[in-house]
Amino acid sequence: MTFQLDNSLGFILSRTSTRMKNHLLHSIKAYDVTPEQWAVLNRLWEREEVSPKELAELTSKDQPTTVRILTKLERKGFIARKVNPDDNRAFLISLTNEGRELKDKLIPLALEVLDKALKDIDKKQVKEAIVILNKIYANLDR
Repeated sequence: MTFQLDNSLGFILSRTSTRMKNHLLHSIKAYDVTPEQWAVLNRLWEREEVSPKELAELTSKDQPTTVRILTKLERKGFIARKVNPDDNRAFLISLTNEGRELKDKLIPLALEVLDKALKDIDKKQVKEAIVILNKIYANLDR
């Protein structure tokens, strides 16, 4: 049995993910935001006052990594932590005005990167790829 890295789905996914992250990083770096921070901000634009644990789950990151990202976002003034009224030992994360204002600046830039990545690919194929990749993800969770 032979194995060719160039034909490996895992290698192709990793290579593609790295290239997309690099293009996104280049696109949004003027706003001092990394792709990892972008993911957290994106989840907070969807809903505010989220626990760090929830954010870790929503961004598919482990909790220590999420806490580091949150610390950096807080230093930059994009998020604020407040004590959870239901549990004084826990925090809830919310956006600051600066964090909210980033949405209208960063989303168009991310869409440009996505448009470039999906150039000449049929929308139906993109939807099918998303379904397949989500199935692969779910299969590996079992």
